[in-house]
Formats: sequence, C-alpha cells, structure tokens
Amino acid sequence: MNIVNIDNIKNGSQEAFRLLVENNQDKVFNTCFGFVHNADDADDIAQEVFIEVFRSISKFNQESSLSTWIYRIAVNKSLDFIKKNNRQKRWALLTRVSTNTSENNDNWYAHNDTPLQSLEQKERIEILNSAIDKLPKNQKSAFTLHKYESLSYKEIADILKTTVSSVESLIHRAKSNLKKSLEKYYFNKFY
Repeated sequence: MNIVNIDNIKNGSQEAFRLLVENNQDKVFNTCFGFVHNADDADDIAQEVFIEVFRSISKFNQESSLSTWIYRIAVNKSLDFIKKNNRQKRWALLTRVSTNTSENNDNWYAHNDTPLQSLEQKERIEILNSAIDKLPKNQKSAFTLHKYESLSYKEIADILKTTVSSVESLIHRAKSNLKKSLEKYYFNKFY
C-alpha cells in the first residue's frame, strides 16, 4: 500500500487521490456492503463516498486519521441510503398493493449444491440482514463495523465519535437484540 500525501490531495493531485481510492476502496465497499447487503448498491455508495472525500478533503483537519474520516463518511452515506431506500420501499409497497403487482428482488445468491440448500441459505441471510437492519442506528453502525470490517472498539469509537465503553455497550446491546429477534423468528417458525 502506497502512502498517500494529504497535502497533495488538497492541492489537487490526481495521482495522490487515485492512491487514496486504491488504498481504501475495498474497506469502503465492505463497510457499505455491511450496511446495505447488496453489491451493486454498495458499489454506488462507495463511489459517492469518494466523491464526498474529493469534495471535502480541504475540510479534513486531521483530528482523526484519514481512514477514520473516510469510514465515517462511508457509514453516514450508507445510513443515508438506507433511510432513503426505506422511504422508497414504503412507497413501492403502497404502489404494489394498489396495482397488485409483485416485485422479486434477488440480491443474494447462495452457491450451494441443491436448490433447497440455496433457498435455505438465502432465507437465513435475509433473516439476519433484516434483524440487523432493525437495530437502532448506533447499534447497527457499531455492530456492522465490528463484525463486517473487524475494526477494533477504539477504531469504531473514533469513527462514531464516541468512547470505547460506549462502543462496547452498543455492540453488547446489538448482540442481545439480534439474539432476541432471531430467537423469536426461529421459535415462531418451528412452534
């Protein structure tokens, strides 16, 4: 990984910005994917993140590390996308109900041996993603950054502008809420 000179980026160096993107694109994509669970959407959001980085680099005051600042932008853009998408889903649901059409959105495809295993895997992923999506915003952010990105509590605290103990609490509550949510689903499904 090449070292990025922030001053060069601020001075408009395309090569320095290209290095910044190259060094961070996988992390940004994975962060976005952890929130939206769809590769195409995550790719679009990641592009928006780097556009925002390019536009705002002059405002970056180096109080945190560059990667922390970029993660913060990725989290915020992902949460904005989810908020916007939820409004669109509600509108689409109303439209579908009133027009009696159906929508098939297959964003996940499991690669197992049989169609039944693929369906079961897809269902488990959708159930987990749905449970994660229902977490409060801060819990979802902390949980996603920890589990999908394997960031330390300290890194998450920097990104979310909070304390390490708050991150520990957010992740603990997220796990507890996920456990309750998933237990309810599996208990109701089989009993």
